[in-house]
Amino acid sequence: MRFPHIFDILNTSRIKEITGVANNPKDLQLRELKDTITELNSLIKTLQATLDDMRKSKEESEQKLKNAQEEIDYLRKKLFGTSSEKHVVEIPGQYNLFNEAEQEYDDTLLDDILAEAISETKKRKTKVSNTERFQGVPVKKVYLDIEGSKTCKECGTELIYIGEEYVRRELKFTPARMTIIEYYSKNYKCPECEANEFPNIYKGKEGKSHGLYGMIAPETLSWLIYQKFCNSLPFYRQEKDWQQYGVSVTRATMAKWVIKNSEAFFKPMYEFFRRKLLERRFLMADESPLQVLHEPERRAQTKSFMWLYRTGEDGEHPIIIYQYSETRAGENAAEFLENFDGYLMCDGYSGYNLLKSATRTACYAHIRRYLTEAIPKGKELDYAQPAVQGVMYINHLFRLEERIKKSSKTFDDIKAARLEKEKPIIEAFLSWLDIQNPVKGSRMDKAVTYIRNRRSYLMNYLEDGRCSFSNNLSENSIRPFTVGRKNWLFADTPAGAEASAITYTMVEMAKINGVNVYHYLTYLLEKLPYINMTDDELEQLAPWNESVKAELVFRAAKIDEN
Repeated sequence: MRFPHIFDILNTSRIKEITGVANNPKDLQLRELKDTITELNSLIKTLQATLDDMRKSKEESEQKLKNAQEEIDYLRKKLFGTSSEKHVVEIPGQYNLFNEAEQEYDDTLLDDILAEAISETKKRKTKVSNTERFQGVPVKKVYLDIEGSKTCKECGTELIYIGEEYVRRELKFTPARMTIIEYYSKNYKCPECEANEFPNIYKGKEGKSHGLYGMIAPETLSWLIYQKFCNSLPFYRQEKDWQQYGVSVTRATMAKWVIKNSEAFFKPMYEFFRRKLLERRFLMADESPLQVLHEPERRAQTKSFMWLYRTGEDGEHPIIIYQYSETRAGENAAEFLENFDGYLMCDGYSGYNLLKSATRTACYAHIRRYLTEAIPKGKELDYAQPAVQGVMYINHLFRLEERIKKSSKTFDDIKAARLEKEKPIIEAFLSWLDIQNPVKGSRMDKAVTYIRNRRSYLMNYLEDGRCSFSNNLSENSIRPFTVGRKNWLFADTPAGAEASAITYTMVEMAKINGVNVYHYLTYLLEKLPYINMTDDELEQLAPWNESVKAELVFRAAKIDEN
């Protein structure tokens, strides 16, 4: 017996509907089945769409949770982990998996990396001798002589001196002390003119004007500045410390002394340093937040900024300058570095883009930092992780840079070695970067975006051997300010913030040029630079001047003798 096909039945039912033929129970049943199938198909589509939405929502939620966990791990590391950027040496055999570019032109690279890895694991810090630890500290010899008569106990013969023998060494500290110095003039008159209506009176003079603001000597003001801006000791702590010396001076008075005297006598040197800075072609920059409580028309909680500008690695004497500004607007940098047309090393802040004539160079330390932060917790040695691969590229560039600097004698040699050895690595790194497709919102996505936004700057440092490879020098130079900020927390007024910028400049200029900070500050406060001095005159007061260095060494030796 042949059963009709389901489509034949449906077609027959459809014909009957069109022709108006009365439906029998079988037709009605088929129609109901057809409607049921349609409804079920519609329901299946709805459920499938709902399931897809739920699956997509679940994946998004899981990714958000993963991103949040990344942020938690990152913040925990920032809060409790080490701040060092040192990394473990990569396994040489793994590195060649994606560093074929350099392997092709240097067959000995693998051996070099292996040798370097072995040397780093065995390298120990050399022990420092007492001569090196106490370099610059004067030595006073104390001779231990024989008690009593210098005669032989056996025969009574007088002893003769045969030499000296070392016994022990002590490090002695002499506490500071305060002294009030009162100046009086000796006055003289002419006895012959005494009978006149206006007799001649002659008074003793110091020979120079006392130009400092306040009842304070240059040495005392230098020590006050040294304690705050070099040792990060706030004025309120110095106020208590001075009380131990029997002196009661308020922190407000101390602040006033620093503000007025730095504006009057440090500012000319500050402007001179800025002019000398702009004559150079290789500069570096960085900035850090600063809270100033009483800025006009601004809330106390509003962030201000301290900028740092310094010379790069061009082989000339270094210059470091701080600048205070109310905002982080790029116009501050553009105005301070007006008409600068050299190479500028800085971080990724877009405000520096306003320096239209400057050539930006990328900081590879920042790039490595972003990639390091993108490595999942516990995956630091998982070479399948893209972030680990990126870090290995940058680490190898850092090692090459270090070796090139050690082996090169001139800046031309550095440029040639960089083009030969580092450029292929950067090209391979960029090829690796092009194929990265990280999950949106992840730390790897932030790292890749950061690098891609600075892609046009990555090879600029190859143009000249004097260009810096990273911005670490400027970050190290601004660190004294950030460390001090943890202690004194904020500046009270814009005048105080401006004085801090000027004074930090004097302190760091002394340190970077290898002179004693305290003696250099005292030297300046004795010479009292003024605004109308020529650059040739100010040059004679600069910390890199050889006569200034000799004078400061002489002063230190003289104080030690006393």
